[in-house]
Amino acid sequence: MSKYLLDKFLYTVDRDPELTERYREDPAGTVTWWEAEMANTVLNCILAEKTTWLAFTDAERRALAEHDHVALFEMGAHPFLTLTLFIALFERDHGPMEYQRAYGKAMEHISMPYPDIAT
Repeated sequence: MSKYLLDKFLYTVDRDPELTERYREDPAGTVTWWEAEMANTVLNCILAEKTTWLAFTDAERRALAEHDHVALFEMGAHPFLTLTLFIALFERDHGPMEYQRAYGKAMEHISMPYPDIAT
């Protein structure tokens, strides 16, 4: 498992409005494309610089494809990154603060100490 890779996905998708929409409409396809094309690029650098070893686990791929923010948090994805991306994905479908409340309610069963979110 790579918390770095999960956070990198959440960060990069959230900062590109077209990619955010693509992830909303086709989450599994976006995850597959992103892992093949973007996972091994160096963050905030030229695309020619790449590594070769980063890949999602099956559980990570599934959680991303299912927009499962609870599973992502339990895996160690940073909650601010999931929250900001998921607000961009789903807030428009809800009333004011309705999505944020549902996001928090879905994680009520998680007690401290929370999963380690350090990368």
